[in-house]
Amino acid sequence: MADDSHSEPLVPSPSPSRIKGSANGHTDVRNCSIDEDDDRREDLTEDEKILERRLRLKVDLRLCTIAAVLCSLNLLDSGVISSASVTSMITDLDLTGNRYSISIFIFTIASIAFQLPSTIAVRTFGPRIWFPIITSSFGLITMCTAFVTTWKQMIALRVLLGISMSGIYPGLSYLISTWYPRKEQQVRFAFLQSGQVIILATGSIVNFGLNKLNGRGGLKGWQYMFLVQGLITCLFGLSTYWWIVEFPENAHKSFYFLTPEEQKLAVSRIQRDRKDVEAEPFTLKAVLRHAGDIKIYGFALLFFALNLVSTSLSYFLPIILRNGMGFSSDKAILLSAPPYYYAVIPVLLSSLIGDRYNTRGPIIAFNSLCLILGFCLLGFAGNTTARYTGVYLATGAYVSNWAALSAYQANNVAGQWKRAFTAATVTAFNGAGGIAGSYIVRQKEAPRYATAVWISIGSHLVILGLVGLFTIGFWVANRRQRAGKVLLEGREGFRYTY
Repeated sequence: MADDSHSEPLVPSPSPSRIKGSANGHTDVRNCSIDEDDDRREDLTEDEKILERRLRLKVDLRLCTIAAVLCSLNLLDSGVISSASVTSMITDLDLTGNRYSISIFIFTIASIAFQLPSTIAVRTFGPRIWFPIITSSFGLITMCTAFVTTWKQMIALRVLLGISMSGIYPGLSYLISTWYPRKEQQVRFAFLQSGQVIILATGSIVNFGLNKLNGRGGLKGWQYMFLVQGLITCLFGLSTYWWIVEFPENAHKSFYFLTPEEQKLAVSRIQRDRKDVEAEPFTLKAVLRHAGDIKIYGFALLFFALNLVSTSLSYFLPIILRNGMGFSSDKAILLSAPPYYYAVIPVLLSSLIGDRYNTRGPIIAFNSLCLILGFCLLGFAGNTTARYTGVYLATGAYVSNWAALSAYQANNVAGQWKRAFTAATVTAFNGAGGIAGSYIVRQKEAPRYATAVWISIGSHLVILGLVGLFTIGFWVANRRQRAGKVLLEGREGFRYTY
C-alpha cells in the first residue's frame, strides 16, 4: 500500500497567472490551451513515458474493471426482469395490463430522486465506503425479489431497488472522469460499457439456464434468476471495498494501489489538463450554483433521447423477439445475448477513433445514423433476418453513443462539484428517458411496434440537431478563447471538445 505521507504537496503550485487585469477593467486572457499538454508530453523522457504508461495501466486494471462490474450488476436488474417477463412471472404476480411497465417506471422515479444525493455521497464518504454499501444493498433487494408473491410487493421492492442503485452510474462516471485527462476518457467509458454489455449478454444466457430449474426446490425459474444474481451482486459488493480506488488526491488510501511517485503523476496529469483535482469544501450552494449552466441541460436532453431506445430494447427485447418475430420464450432469451456481444466492437472502435482525434460530435452523429438505420430495418423490413440485423445495428449504436455522450459531457465541464452535479443531472434525465422508453413498446402493436420505432428514430434526429448546435456553440466559444476574449469554465487554457 502506498505511504500516506508525502513530503511535497500533491497538487502542484500554480504557475504565475496568465490572467491580468487591464487598464479598462476587462479580463485579459492570454492565449494558452490544453493542446500545450501534447507538447509537454513530447518533452517527457523515456523513463517518464514508461511511468505514465504504467500508471494508466494500473488505473485501467483497478478502476475500469470494477466500474464495469458494478455497472453491469446494476444493468443486470433489467436483464433479470426482462428475461423473467417471458416466463410465468407475469401471471404469478398478476403483472397484467400496465403493471409491468409501472414496475419499471417506479424504479426509475426512485432512482432519479436519489441520484444527486448519492453522487455527492461518493465524494463525501469516499468510493471505498459508498460503493460497497449501495452495491450490497441492491444485491440483497434483488434476492428478496425472488420471494414476492404479489405485484404490489414487487413494486415496493422496485422502489427500494431504485434508491439503492441511484448512485452507481453517476458516481462511477464522475469517479472515472476525475482520473483521466479529457483525451483519454471515451475509451475508458467504452471499457466500462463493454464490460456491462458482455455481462448483460452472459446474464441472458445464464437466465436461460436458470429458467430450466423451474419447479426445483419449490421455486419457479424466474425466482432462481433473481436469487442467484442477487447473491452474486452481494459477493461483489463486499469485495468492492478492497477493489475500488479513491479519488486521485486520496489514492494513497486505496488498498495496494499507487506508489507516492505514481500518485503525484496522476494528480499532475489532471492539473495539467483542467486544474480541478481538489474539490472546494462541500456546501449546497457550491453544488447548486452550477444549475444555471444551460449546456448541462443540453447534455441531459441527449441522454434522455438516447435512453428512450436503451430502455425499450433492454427491457423489451425478449418480448419483441417472441411476440414480434415469433420465437419461443427460450429462444427469445438466448437471442437477446448476441447483439450485446456485437456491441463491444463498435463501442471500442468508435471510442478509439474519438480519443485518437479528440473529437466527439462526429462520432455521436455517425452512431445516431446507424441507430436510425437499425430501427428502419426493425420496423419496416419484410423478413425476420433483416429485422434481427436491425436489432444488432441499433444495439451497437446506442451502446457506442453511451460512451461517446459520457465523454462529451465530462470533457466540457470543469470543477469537482460541477462534475458531480452534471453526472447526476444527465443520469436523472437518462432515467426520465427510461420512464418514457418503458411505455413506447406497446404489446397491441406487435409485431411492428410502430410507436417504438418512430419515437426511437425521432429521438436520434433530436440528438443530431442538439450535437449540431453544440458544435457551433463550442466552435465560437473556443475561437473567442483563442482571441483572449473569454475564460471558459473558469479555467485558463480550457477549450471545449466537440
